[in-house]
Amino acid sequence: MSTVPHLTLNNGVQIPQVGFGVFQIPPQDTKDAVLQAFDVGYRHIDTAQSYRNEEGVGEALRESGLERGDVFVTTKLNNGAHAPEAALEAFDRSLERLGTDYVDLFLIHWPLAMLSDFVDTWKTLEDIYSSGRARAIGVSNFQLAHLSRLQAQTTILPAVNQIEVHPYLTQTALTQFGREHGILVEAWSPLGQGAVLGDPTLGRIARSHDRSVAQVTLRWHVQRGHVVFPKSVTRARVEDNFHIFDFELTDVDLADIDGLNRDERTGPDPDTFDRVPPA
Repeated sequence: MSTVPHLTLNNGVQIPQVGFGVFQIPPQDTKDAVLQAFDVGYRHIDTAQSYRNEEGVGEALRESGLERGDVFVTTKLNNGAHAPEAALEAFDRSLERLGTDYVDLFLIHWPLAMLSDFVDTWKTLEDIYSSGRARAIGVSNFQLAHLSRLQAQTTILPAVNQIEVHPYLTQTALTQFGREHGILVEAWSPLGQGAVLGDPTLGRIARSHDRSVAQVTLRWHVQRGHVVFPKSVTRARVEDNFHIFDFELTDVDLADIDGLNRDERTGPDPDTFDRVPPA
């Protein structure tokens, strides 16, 4: 089993650098997918209220036989629950669905700056953190302007910013801001929804290390200091994505991959995304 490094958040909490993401895994399949990930060696699970599969994560936690303290669990606030009272109620429901009395990390899923004041929402997360029911708090899909507002108007800086990052969207400025202010970058869609898997440059680098393109791409993330959440329900790919700590990319490899940037998103633009699910 590979040994996954742990990174240190800005409040001292340790987080495994590779996690298992359950985005788009149907609720009825989530428990088995997470149990499989546990069997491979993953100890970091990333879910969200909007994924509607927190219960499956909770079932897997209970059936795994693992100690709660050995698994790092992240969930995220639903876009329809940004009002402070609604955020508190939504957080309580997450704990119920997960079957735990705390989460390791709780995130604002999207800033929704066109619809609400995320600063007020963040202050509610600060209250949750102070209560001890979240070991750390952070944000997802926040841009530089959003982070700068939090820095100026709130007490606690986010521990992480979970954003879309991959070789076609390197997010260099946002990553640098995080590095300078102690905000760890977590990469969702680390393979660009599969878009990068046929890239010739990545293919050449993969062949030079006798690795898959997915492994090389995930290793690029790791050497950039990102936390990554590769997602698959296929056992061979789940294992492949996990075994990325027994080789290293050269400085030339890293520069070549950095040079693939196209500022090309596979997901929504956080500056304009305003989708709130129906109640």
